[in-house]
Amino acid sequence: MRGERLVLDDFSLRLERGQHTAILGPNGCGKSTLIKMLTRELYPLFREGTRVRILGRDRWRVHDLRLLLGIVTNDLIQQCTREYTAREIVLGGFHSAVGVQPYHEITRAMEERAEAILDQLAITPLRDRPLEELSSGEARRAVIGRALVHDPAVLVFDEPTNSLDLAAMHDLRETMRRLARAGHTLVIVTHHLPDLVPEVERVLFMEAGRVVRDGPKTQVLTEENLSALFGRRLELLERDGYYNLW
Repeated sequence: MRGERLVLDDFSLRLERGQHTAILGPNGCGKSTLIKMLTRELYPLFREGTRVRILGRDRWRVHDLRLLLGIVTNDLIQQCTREYTAREIVLGGFHSAVGVQPYHEITRAMEERAEAILDQLAITPLRDRPLEELSSGEARRAVIGRALVHDPAVLVFDEPTNSLDLAAMHDLRETMRRLARAGHTLVIVTHHLPDLVPEVERVLFMEAGRVVRDGPKTQVLTEENLSALFGRRLELLERDGYYNLW
């Protein structure tokens, strides 16, 4: 619950490592609350049978969990209250922080890892520019770099293409595809169907705080199912492994 509002109701979900999964649903269905449960920013009400197990464990030191679970969300960009550079954003991932603080120890190995990731994401020329001077797509790549510093088992993308132009959307989706092929498990949480890169195998629909549909992508993504989810008649198109709605 958030205040007096019930957000996730009788919610049951199991995500498998190695299976690229998309969680699709309209605004207000509980997607963001679900992510905050994964990151231990929120906890469920204590009730008989309630359990949140991540990577096989019920209890975590939050810092340890963040070393294994890479989260890419706009919230991190909005938390930047200082003029952190792209390089500092990436380095902050070693300490589960947004940027580098004076008390953080940054080793040579960390520096080398950050430089390699900046190069991998094609933002090395932007390394010393403040995040606020970067385009939305460039800033998003810096946040992805922050999530990658520990080579996490799972990468969770929260509304990954919000506020991006067409070119930046294409670049980000290609980045997500490369990460999937490199062995990272992707969990994509979105209301925007084209965010589902072709590597996604499983799709879940969320509505009013519950999972209402779950299965292989080709079975779940039908015009009938999507029209019911979004409450209007929709036409579904597929091209080169990507789906879109009209």
